[in-house]
Amino acid sequence: MDKKAFALRLDPAVFAAVERLASAELRSANAQIEMLLREALEARGVTARVTPAARRGRPPEPKGNQGDE
Repeated sequence: MDKKAFALRLDPAVFAAVERLASAELRSANAQIEMLLREALEARGVTARVTPAARRGRPPEPKGNQGDE
């Protein structure tokens, strides 16, 4: 999943609060900010579709190439 990267300037106290909340919810600060933004959008009636996560791990073996000869 491609994410848009950009600089975000926050008041240090706001960022500290985000970090505390993120830690309590076992998220990174970045993921917490995204969650808070999604919740704020939803509260205003704006829907932001969730982009499917990228597949992780080793790609599947091509058929017929299982290594059993």
